[in-house]
Amino acid sequence: MEMLNEMAIFAQVVESGSFSAAARQLGVNTSAISRHVTRLEAHMGGRLLQRTTRSFALTELGQEVLTGSMRILQAARETHALAGTYSQHPSGVIRVTAPVAFGEVWLAPLLPGFLDAYPDVSVRLTLIDHTLDLIDEGVDLAIRISRELSPGLAARPLGKMRYVLVATPDYLQQYGYPTEPDELTAHSCIYLGYGSFGDHWNMQKGKQQCNVKIPARLTINNSSAILAATLAGGGIGLVPDFTARAAFAAKQVEVVLPDWEFCAPYTGNIYAVYTPGKHLALKIRVFIDYLLQAQNSKAS
Repeated sequence: MEMLNEMAIFAQVVESGSFSAAARQLGVNTSAISRHVTRLEAHMGGRLLQRTTRSFALTELGQEVLTGSMRILQAARETHALAGTYSQHPSGVIRVTAPVAFGEVWLAPLLPGFLDAYPDVSVRLTLIDHTLDLIDEGVDLAIRISRELSPGLAARPLGKMRYVLVATPDYLQQYGYPTEPDELTAHSCIYLGYGSFGDHWNMQKGKQQCNVKIPARLTINNSSAILAATLAGGGIGLVPDFTARAAFAAKQVEVVLPDWEFCAPYTGNIYAVYTPGKHLALKIRVFIDYLLQAQNSKAS
């Protein structure tokens, strides 16, 4: 049983990035943290960390032990959360991940209001565009935009997301307003341009469908940067609707081909994703409710 505690502390050290940071979060001194890790290394029969005066790196054995240790740490957090599941007072830390552009434009501006409403809750937000394992990474909640979710996860839908074509009024006045998707080939179009977000665009208007190959001199792997280039007069940008919401409100851009909709992969649902279980901590429930209310307000 003692080794379980040491494994949880080892996971906390790696997650925190240093022995001193882990000590502060656990409320003990650094030497105590070091002794726990040393004892775990003795139990495992090898070094888990290669340490220097300022940093450490996981050994091969350390990588393998970390996977099990993170699961123990997550289980400990979930058990600790049970104490507040049915209370009237949300408290504690929520570790959240979200895609970079969505986090910058939509999620981050909501957090000050949430923290004001729940002063005993803290949020640790990580913006990253690849999918994290919630248990292995110690994540409480992930915001994901997808057509289908991976099995084994619980989720609450927050709304839908679609991509739209936008351009500045000056650009459209100078180069003309496309009325059909085929006319986009004569324009400078800016889009993601990687993986499934390539240069073949599938679009539909009612029962009418169109596939058009879009030449591009500029592709950018970030939606906020695409919007910035579009606002600078760079052409017609393909961005998620939430990215362009403020620019629409300020009349900085107009929708191009508003009657046409993009098919996969340029469409999806926004989900709040978490690990399934009988109990969901109150702090996470109120956070999801807050996001859902915010999304409904923006959609109306």
